[in-house]
Amino acid sequence: MKLLDLTLPSPAENLACDEALLDWRDENGGEEILRFWKSHETFIVVGYANKVATEVNVESCRAGQIPIFRRCSGGGTVLQGRGCLNYALILEIKENSPLAGISGANKFIMERNREAIESKVQSPKSKVQISINGHTDLTLNPEPSTLNKFSGNSQRRKKNFLLFHGTFLLDFDLALVGELLRMPSKQPDYRQSRSHGEFLTNLNLPSDTVKAALIKSWNATEELKDFPKSKIQKLAREKYLTGEWNLKF
Repeated sequence: MKLLDLTLPSPAENLACDEALLDWRDENGGEEILRFWKSHETFIVVGYANKVATEVNVESCRAGQIPIFRRCSGGGTVLQGRGCLNYALILEIKENSPLAGISGANKFIMERNREAIESKVQSPKSKVQISINGHTDLTLNPEPSTLNKFSGNSQRRKKNFLLFHGTFLLDFDLALVGELLRMPSKQPDYRQSRSHGEFLTNLNLPSDTVKAALIKSWNATEELKDFPKSKIQKLAREKYLTGEWNLKF
């Protein structure tokens, strides 16, 4: 697997990069990819089918000049900013493999990520556990009855490859989430209608530690030096910077 540790200058370019890498591999084949990027500014990303007015406190975003973007994959709305680490996996869909179906891919990828992260938070004196909930959420379990989400993930599939990407809350200002996002229109049962502040938590690990864990787990040993820069710029300009895309619902 190839490794691309690349944060582009703008949110639009970073969102476009994940889609461009998926299209590139699906059309041309090649090795699988693990990408990392960070948020340098605060912005909102709605899932592909989310309705902005339902999920986002639009007035607060306007007042704070917080831009709203839409990603190419499903799932819920997230707030990005400093203290978040994003990753993307571009994986080949092979017949009769765990990645052949949506549910199987979710289970396979999430369990691999769970084991990687848990190896970094557990210690002989620690009882903290990492679990998978809501299909594509990673949660900390400081107590048996408590589940606090620190990572949400989503998937987009094409004929030959899929994109599986998500965010880790490492040291994020969680109070901002409650200010800028409404309660989600769809929420997993384990959330139990808790507010954003009660539901979310930071992993409190250095980003390099999380990166190293995933790099080892996915065996991403070689740097990806060639990638579709022009396609990224085109997607960012013609799609991710347009109201027709970002505010379509």
